[in-house]
Amino acid sequence: MSILRSFSDHPAAVGETYGQHLGFATGVGARMVLAGLACMVHGLFPFLFERTGSRTILALHARVTAGQRATFVGADAAAGATARRA
Repeated sequence: MSILRSFSDHPAAVGETYGQHLGFATGVGARMVLAGLACMVHGLFPFLFERTGSRTILALHARVTAGQRATFVGADAAAGATARRA
């Protein structure tokens, strides 16, 4: 497999260009980092960010598994289940 294909195969599998995938993944990652920080603050101060982590998880799950991504995510999950059984 060529190096260039390494950058385009996965984005193409979810119906995106490399740039679109970069933007999407960066946005998801940034939201995860911010939600993680909110969870850490919540651990110290339980009255702050009471639902931020769970709301972020639900929102990101809906966003990542929507549309054409749902097919890819489903295939990934099936492959993981098969690998765990082996």
